[in-house]
Amino acid sequence: MKPLNDPTRRLVLGGLLASTASMPAWAGEWPERPVAWIVPFPAGGGSDLFARPIAARVGDRLGQTMVIDNRSGAGGTLGTAVAARAPADGYTVLVGDTGLTYAPAIYPRAGFDFDRDFAPISAFARVPYVLVINPAHLDVATLAAFIATAKKKPGVIDIGSAGLGTVTHLAIGLFEGRTGVQLHHVPYRGGAPMLQDLLAGQIAAAFVLVSAVADHVKSGKLRALAVASRRREALLPDVPTAQEAGLADFRITTWFGLFAPARTPGAALDRLHGAVQEALADEAVKRLWREQGAKVEPESRADFARFVARDTERWSRIAKAANVQME
Repeated sequence: MKPLNDPTRRLVLGGLLASTASMPAWAGEWPERPVAWIVPFPAGGGSDLFARPIAARVGDRLGQTMVIDNRSGAGGTLGTAVAARAPADGYTVLVGDTGLTYAPAIYPRAGFDFDRDFAPISAFARVPYVLVINPAHLDVATLAAFIATAKKKPGVIDIGSAGLGTVTHLAIGLFEGRTGVQLHHVPYRGGAPMLQDLLAGQIAAAFVLVSAVADHVKSGKLRALAVASRRREALLPDVPTAQEAGLADFRITTWFGLFAPARTPGAALDRLHGAVQEALADEAVKRLWREQGAKVEPESRADFARFVARDTERWSRIAKAANVQME
């Protein structure tokens, strides 16, 4: 599958979405035509990386093309708002992630309410973050030493994020609140430039997805202090969890999953859920997920819905406590 970058493919998809407005909410055996998967972030990002192999296999199982439509902008809220307004007929779905659930709490004009406007279908992957430092910039060996140094030098240690309002931004606020330290937040326009500056020693620390830094940690360019997950990670088996390192109940994980506009017929949701679960059992997908440090357990639609509700409440509370507001 290719992103819809050229005008012709966008016109085709536009016709696909527009034509559903004049059709019955449910007719015939679904799906009878291609299904648009709106990814509200650029091609090549985390959402895109996990959505494409799943969409391809879901399409094979359902006998229709799953069309990836990258609609980036405004921290993912632009494409999400488009999906929220789409007809609830099963022919438009959204690839959502952690950051979108709390977006209405930080974007006054987000244009959607995640709980009200979407029906959760299935998770794709959950990927934990790890706190890493550049040892040439800050030579501490443990999380406890990092916290002790930060307390001695309030506001001095530079810690990067992938941007204002991102999970990595809120992770910094949560870490400061839990430990009583004050760090110097340096926001970037994405995780890639943040990691580049971390490797170059322009910043001292960052919360980064395990898969993005595992090789750099193994090479010694970066030092991992703690993974923010319940268990140690296979990509970094020697790195303690935050709990093991002395910071109890500190978990920062990004997840990716599939959603449909609210009131989409249950039959379509069930078929999509079943196809996603089958795709996740594919050996090639399992291998790719292991390489990316991603995990996902089999779960029902109801299980995923409960998880999303809890996570939405948690991250919205963290965002409000950090007083994060975006224009």
